[in-house]
Amino acid sequence: MTESTSPPPGRANGNVVVVGAGPCGLAAACELLQNGVSVRVLEARKDRAVGSRAVQLWPSGLEVLRSIGVLDEAQRRGLRIHSNVYHLRDRLLTVVLGAAHEPLMLPQEQTMELLEGALERLGGRVERGVRVTAVEPTATGVTAKAEGPGGVTELVHADWLIGADGVHSVVREQLGIDFPGNQLPLEFLLAEGRIDGDLRPGVMHYHLGPAGSAIVGPMPGGRVRVSGVLPPGFPLTAEAVQAFLDERTGGDLRVIELDTLATFATAERIAAVMRRGPVFLVGDAAHTHTPVGGQGLNLGLQDVHNLAWKLAGVINGRYAPVILDTYEPERLQAARQIVGTTHRLIKMFTLGPIASRAQNLSWNLLGATGVLRRWFVPLLAGHRVGYPDALLLAQDGGSGRWPRAGRRLRAALRPA
Repeated sequence: MTESTSPPPGRANGNVVVVGAGPCGLAAACELLQNGVSVRVLEARKDRAVGSRAVQLWPSGLEVLRSIGVLDEAQRRGLRIHSNVYHLRDRLLTVVLGAAHEPLMLPQEQTMELLEGALERLGGRVERGVRVTAVEPTATGVTAKAEGPGGVTELVHADWLIGADGVHSVVREQLGIDFPGNQLPLEFLLAEGRIDGDLRPGVMHYHLGPAGSAIVGPMPGGRVRVSGVLPPGFPLTAEAVQAFLDERTGGDLRVIELDTLATFATAERIAAVMRRGPVFLVGDAAHTHTPVGGQGLNLGLQDVHNLAWKLAGVINGRYAPVILDTYEPERLQAARQIVGTTHRLIKMFTLGPIASRAQNLSWNLLGATGVLRRWFVPLLAGHRVGYPDALLLAQDGGSGRWPRAGRRLRAALRPA
């Protein structure tokens, strides 16, 4: 094994190292490059990740794609969802989302392809097969130990580092940041392929019946995704998926061919902190939750968007470093809100027959009074995430007094 040392911050290796080339890492690198910040992107995998995975991009995530310049192509490839249909015990409840709240169905591998293309157009690239094994903040920045192809070990020095390396984040673990929460005692189905039935493009179906719940959603190219919480011992076969659909959706859907068939588990966890000195956590490295509602990737992309303009502004001398103190409280609050929402959603999807009957009555009422359209849909779209007065609290010792708020804000945004 050989070892080399990269140049100090501000030279060839750039000011920021991004660990992880998933959607959040790629988006972070793109936004920083757009602001004139040189970036290295280190990815442990030797090849690109494949699979649909996080397929639902809500408006909060789509805005990040817009800022990077890939939204138009994403919309050409993807499929817009215009309505949610809730199948209750005795009726259908259709909720028209409205243009401002519509998500885009786009397989994650295609989202990543678009983002990596943007990264390369901006002059960046992904260094694949480079595994970060140690991270140490220093007095002048941060040093990461990285093992590359051929057994070469490199000490990478940078002013800042962004950990975008997923749920099992090495960056988070190396910094000793706790990841409290719980593993959920649930197993989820993920089946994709050709399914026949009354499945109009642009309509997501949520089945909430006494036999259990199921989510059936259209995907680009005429494919369909089926998901839901599984009973113990569920066999991974097309026949079992057909039985799952018959039991939970009324028997009107027919499995023709499946190209994806898997199960997965999930947890509800939020990192104790999202920043340690010059190191920041984004995306799944900072939080994870159930997939119901499709919020995970959107939450991570908003982490990136919140951080990138602040970090670039500090690096370029537009803002004082104190602006970075707002990242953690703002995004921790957003994570807690979303994890709380998805926790309530998964409880709704795992009710027994008696509780399911009461739930359906309440949903009928919520639909009839317009609450679902006015409150629940904006919540899913990411428009109800609220931030604390983080900058004011940081500057005022936690009192949050308002008379001097304007002066503090201007001071924080003034270059150092």
